[in-house]
Parts: sequence; structure tokens; C-alpha cells
Amino acid sequence: MTDNVQTGPNAEDATAADAAIASAKVAEPAEQETWGSFALFVLKLAIVVLAFRIFFFSLFSIPSESMLPRLWNGDVLVAQKWAYGYSSSSVPFGIPLIPGRILASQPERGDVAIFKHPIDGTDYIKRVIGLPGDSVAMRNGQVILNGKPIPRKQIEPFVIPVSANTSCAWGAEMEETADGAMVCNYVQYQETLPSGKTYSVLDFGPTPMDNYGPIIVPAGRIFVMGDNRDNSQDSRYRAEAGGGVGLVPQENLVGKATAITWSFDGSAEWIKPWTWFSAVRWDRSAEGI
Repeated sequence: MTDNVQTGPNAEDATAADAAIASAKVAEPAEQETWGSFALFVLKLAIVVLAFRIFFFSLFSIPSESMLPRLWNGDVLVAQKWAYGYSSSSVPFGIPLIPGRILASQPERGDVAIFKHPIDGTDYIKRVIGLPGDSVAMRNGQVILNGKPIPRKQIEPFVIPVSANTSCAWGAEMEETADGAMVCNYVQYQETLPSGKTYSVLDFGPTPMDNYGPIIVPAGRIFVMGDNRDNSQDSRYRAEAGGGVGLVPQENLVGKATAITWSFDGSAEWIKPWTWFSAVRWDRSAEGI
């Protein structure tokens, strides 16, 4: 009687082993292809998002009260990127992908335009008042366009709730409502441009910049003003970093503000998730500009 000696796998075992090795070799390229496909998908998605932001729409937040009463601090709005053409100002972070300005279109008086500050490149938002060749002046707080006063009339006061994003400026009266909430009450006027476009502005009373000009808007520039006339460093002020914008070059135009997507009162706290919803001003969502 002899003992069996194990000298190696038999033919069936060898065949099974070869099949397993072949299967493993096939699986490795498939896994590599999966990661490669995912990376390509992410790249394509990034290109689509970037193209959408450059050529179609982009979101902007309002960080101040210079455009009260229409735009509030904490509003998030969407802007049309094609409205005025494209330039490096249209590209996120100012990446010089577009040489010069292409498909250029001039804004209309009354447009709420977003543009890069001529000195520091920060995004600003103001209302277009004067176009190239226009004469712009102010007398006692009333805009004089091409020698004719823009009609304005006092309307009902503008009332805005006090919040983390909103405090009463020196031109407002703070009042308490019947339910105990505090609000800011401002004197409000309605202006009407020669085109018939109307919008509301705030006036705190006599200020040094209530009398200005006249000045002729040069070619390639626009004259812009904030709707909150006594709380806006606009084209009435010399362009300087963090301050006035002067006469804005049209190549600095970024887009035309079209709608408010949502708005926040500033009370949200990261460590309190429920405040992310309670801070939303739901009644200002999906409003046109």
C-alpha cells in the first residue's frame, strides 16, 4: 500500500485557475475605464456649468442697501449674461477667455445692470440713467436728463422690516408695528424715464450730491445711479477702489439683473439648520426686477 503524493493540480484545477486569472485581467481594465469615464463626466459637467455661467445666467447676491427699495440686502438675483454682449468681465474670476467685447449691445435707460468696478474689479449693481451722448445733471435731488427734468412724484412710504441685514439709515423713521415688529419707514418717489419706464427711489432729504453736473456721457461709457439716492456711491462720484464708480466703461458690463430668486434676512446660523429656512424671505422669491 502506498501513500498518495501531491505533485500539483490536476488538469481541471489548472483550467479553473487559468479562467480565474483571465477574469481578473479583464476586470482590471474595466475598473480603470469606470474611473476614467467618471473623470470625463465631471470634466464635461464643469465645462457645461462654466459655459452656462459665461453665456446664459449667473447668480449674484446683494450685499448693501444702495438699491433700495427694489433690491434688499440679502437678495439673490439672476442675471442675463447675453444682454450686453461678452467680455472678460462676463467670465467668472475675470479669466481672459474672451478677447475684447463680442456681440456687444448697449443697455437701455432704466436697466438694472451688473458691472465690474473700473478700479478694483468688484461686482457692482446700479440702474442705468445715461447713455453715450446724454447730458446728466441733478438739481435738488431731481435728475435732469438731456436738459429735461425726469418726472418724479412722491408715493406711499417704503416700509422694510428691521433685520440682521437691514437697519434704519439716517433718512428713515423707525416704527413699531401692531405686532411688535420694528420697521424702517422711508420717503419714496416714483421716477419716469422718457421711454415710459418707471421705478421707485428713496430720498433722505437735502445732501451735497443732490446738485451735480451737468456732464456729457462719453462714447463707450454709461452713467449709473443707485435707487437709494442718498446712500449710493455711483457715477456722481469719482471712481476709486471701494467707493464711487465714475462713468462705467461698457466693456465692464457683466449682465442684466432680471429676477430675484430668493432672499435672506441675515438671521441664519450654520450651527442651527432650522434657521436656514426661517431666514428666507419667502415673499420675495421669484420676483421680477
